[in-house]
Amino acid sequence: MHFVNAKGILSAENGMNVYRGCTHGCIYCDSRSKCYQFIHDFEDIEVKQNAPELLERTLRSKRKKCMIGTGAMCDPYMHCEEELLLTRRCLEIIEHYEFGLAIQTKSDRILRDMDLLKSINKKAKCVVQMTLTTYDETLCQIIEPNVCTTKRRFEVLQECRKNGIPTVVWLTPILPLINDTKENLEGILTYCIQAEVYGIINFGMGLTLREGNREYFYEALEHHFPGMRSRYHNKYGYAYQVMSDKQSELMKLFYDTCKKHGIICDVEQCFAYLREFPEKYEQMTLF
Repeated sequence: MHFVNAKGILSAENGMNVYRGCTHGCIYCDSRSKCYQFIHDFEDIEVKQNAPELLERTLRSKRKKCMIGTGAMCDPYMHCEEELLLTRRCLEIIEHYEFGLAIQTKSDRILRDMDLLKSINKKAKCVVQMTLTTYDETLCQIIEPNVCTTKRRFEVLQECRKNGIPTVVWLTPILPLINDTKENLEGILTYCIQAEVYGIINFGMGLTLREGNREYFYEALEHHFPGMRSRYHNKYGYAYQVMSDKQSELMKLFYDTCKKHGIICDVEQCFAYLREFPEKYEQMTLF
């Protein structure tokens, strides 16, 4: 990893990335795409060492409270966070100034900061987002090799529920010919039901591939799934959207299950919930 002093920390939509790059090794990661203009190796994490100072200065001057988002581009709880604690320091600032938090991760390291998540949720609003793609634990360790598996993430969702923190699951991406099965979807949805998640974000049963992440993904297919690269290349070529042939069947199962269990599955409705900072936010009550 290497350290930089950033000029700013919040985007126009109040999102932030304390780190750039990732060490979780997910084979499908869109953040590897060349359009994001990484000028260093993706695993050579760029650390915005002055992120807490920038965030405090920004929040101190904001005239209206809002939700602060983090984790959409690079995971705030990758390995280096154990030592650097920059994400935790930023959460302390968000908690101090009583802003809201919408934080996204694949890592159970987020449990370390449960005290801050609870306090933010009490003072304002906190939503924890977890990505779940692969119910089979062995397959999960291949697709997302350097982070805790789906079962452990399910346990994180349960822990959030026990502590009154609402959760949203990102059920994406689904990899055609690999985990686009009824069994996989049913397993993930069962976890979501048991954890009583507020909503599930899904963009369809497939993934997107752009220059940069496509090459990495195809190499991973060649290494872990012999013959799969050729099947993908013959079927999808250099397409941006790579959708499963089972799209209709699986999406019907997805929508029917969410409707039956009262889980929000409209993408825009989920995003609106993540952005919403009510003037009088009442902490979620669990029964």
